[in-house]
Amino acid sequence: MGPGRTYLDHNASSPLRPAAKTAILAAADLDGNPTSIHAEGRACRRCLERGRQVVASAVGAEPDGVIFTSGATEANDLACNQTRGTMLASAVEHPSVLEARGCERLPVDPSGRLDLAALERRLRSGDVDLVALMAANNETGVVQPVAEAARLARRHGAVLHVDAVQVLGRMPLSLAALGADTIALSAHKIGGPKGVGALVHASGVAVRARLRGGGQEHRLRAGTENLIGIASFAAAIEAIAADEAPRIDALRRRLEAAVDVGIVVGGGAARLCSTVALALPGMDAASQVMALDLDGIAVSAGAACSSGKVERSHVLSAMGLPDEIVRSTIRVSLGWNTTEADVDRFVAAWLRLRRRVRSAGRAVSV
Repeated sequence: MGPGRTYLDHNASSPLRPAAKTAILAAADLDGNPTSIHAEGRACRRCLERGRQVVASAVGAEPDGVIFTSGATEANDLACNQTRGTMLASAVEHPSVLEARGCERLPVDPSGRLDLAALERRLRSGDVDLVALMAANNETGVVQPVAEAARLARRHGAVLHVDAVQVLGRMPLSLAALGADTIALSAHKIGGPKGVGALVHASGVAVRARLRGGGQEHRLRAGTENLIGIASFAAAIEAIAADEAPRIDALRRRLEAAVDVGIVVGGGAARLCSTVALALPGMDAASQVMALDLDGIAVSAGAACSSGKVERSHVLSAMGLPDEIVRSTIRVSLGWNTTEADVDRFVAAWLRLRRRVRSAGRAVSV
């Protein structure tokens, strides 16, 4: 973050935690390859397996259930391409899920939660092998009924994959409590480095390799492991303070109370402590993002996976929101280093934008 800047785009990528940066430097001093049996290789192997243990413990899994990947997109791809049959996913999933082979989209209710009745009806057909449902949405923060979906999937013989990228460190996360067969994680959403993540699977769940050519990751993901990234990922997990999520939640509530004249998308549903999807009818999201950026504040117009382009949100569209809301919603996401001053600075800048919209007569009633 540059001097004088306020960074409120943690759902896109959270700034590197000091402990994670220290771990990068320490791991960079390790010579050798984790597959080598000499002393240098064994030191690398210890670092790798310690990282695996930390990730497993964070989600209540066994260490041999952790497959390190290049990030959550690869983890989602690995999980969602385990079947050659039909796969169901909520219409608000990440594109790495929705673009998987054989994926059918299921509707969500106006708050953005999966329509469980629609899921059950579709499962009754008997041809569904896999259900994918994110733990919480990356654009709205709305928490999904994962445990209920898991029970339905299991009843009909399907497995459940959960994109848990946004919930690690922000709400309790347990493979068993979710009822998930696999979950995807990403380091840089919690203040770890970019370019490393994991697919974690429950005991007894079979995973077929997509990348072949080596014995790494229990022969499920070939290629020399990103040891520097894995060590830093583990350090970021260990640096999450016990009071971090409650503190962030208090900041989110402070923000929402101050902008109660705005429209908080999904405001009536259970949401992550970190995320506010805020609409300003009369000013499109891209214009808001640019104006706030000029004010020294970084937010986003939705997901950060479109090559820098601001596109119509498939999440907000799937919720059935009016076009004016879809076009005018920004995402404000808080994280481990967000302060009250950051929130107050954003609120002051956003309210100035709102006054500008009203004075220009562009405000739209919805």
